[in-house]
Amino acid sequence: MTCPQAAMADLAVLYDRVRPDEKMLFGALDELGVPYDKVYTPQLTVTFDDEGRARVPWKVAIERCVSQSRGHAVTRALEGFGVKVINPSHVIELCGDKLATNARLAAAGLPTPRTGVAFDGESALGLIEEMGYPVVLKPTVGSWGRMVSRLNDRDAAEAVIEHKEVLGGPQHGVFYVQELINKPGRDIRAFVVGGQGIGAIYRTSEHWITNTARGAKASNCEVTPAIADLAQRAAAAVDGQIVAIDLVEDPARQNDWDGLVIIEINHTMEFKNSVSTTGVNIPRLMGEYAVSLLG
Repeated sequence: MTCPQAAMADLAVLYDRVRPDEKMLFGALDELGVPYDKVYTPQLTVTFDDEGRARVPWKVAIERCVSQSRGHAVTRALEGFGVKVINPSHVIELCGDKLATNARLAAAGLPTPRTGVAFDGESALGLIEEMGYPVVLKPTVGSWGRMVSRLNDRDAAEAVIEHKEVLGGPQHGVFYVQELINKPGRDIRAFVVGGQGIGAIYRTSEHWITNTARGAKASNCEVTPAIADLAQRAAAAVDGQIVAIDLVEDPARQNDWDGLVIIEINHTMEFKNSVSTTGVNIPRLMGEYAVSLLG
């Protein structure tokens, strides 16, 4: 195993880009006085010996890679050496694929928008027509609201389906369709660390996609018993240790969580807009949880 700097600590932070979130996490760990290694994963190599073993210096690692594929691969490698990675590789697999997430939430009996999946264009169009317009067509892998399409009628559905079929590729061959929730111009992002709901924000926008990467404004959201319970159950359903749960209020739905439904779960959550908004020191709580795993 080699890395671009001398490894000296039991704790590592794995990254491939230093965003404001990573700077805040580094600062929180410095304030805690915890020795840790900053590991720039593009320059990390791992070598197994002839008996299939490798030695790494870390006991715990926090995975913060922007590239999902790189973060997943590094996590799998380190887990083979006994490193406890936050979040584990199977959590990345589940949360990094919206269909896998939805299947796990359904198995746990947790509420999501009405969802369907088809595997060719003709079947997708039939599914959309059956669900009724408007619907939302999403890639199963992706973030920041990219390539998410609102389909208001058959013409729009046919156009988007044709584009996906012509583009080709395995991701475009899976048509993941959800009902469009008539939400009140906002959604909720709830943060869970070590099984506990620690805070939440509203993300408000005039656009139907309420994502801060698309210009939505963050404001504090009171963590009601319904939000806390649903977020913690969602995290437990995917074994998430440090995750953000995206929720939507559905005025037309009655359930045990005040009409809330789960949209997705984020395994490498961003929090730069949420610390000052909620008053919760999210990176410090992340650091404290990682330290608790060192034993």
